[in-house]
Amino acid sequence: MLKKRSFSLSRHRTSVALEEEFWVVLESEAEKAGKSLAAVVAEIDRNRGTRPLASALRVSALAAAKAAT
Repeated sequence: MLKKRSFSLSRHRTSVALEEEFWVVLESEAEKAGKSLAAVVAEIDRNRGTRPLASALRVSALAAAKAAT
């Protein structure tokens, strides 16, 4: 099931819907880095190029999960 979260990115509000499992990984990465989830999402947003934000977040979460194993 998708869980929607809202963020302010580049001075505008946006919502992203991801599966709960991806949010858990992203929240864990934020905690490890001593950052807020919003800060981690903003960083991914800045570096995503032309990839849609939801896709970039999933790829980032997948990379973090793979690195942890």
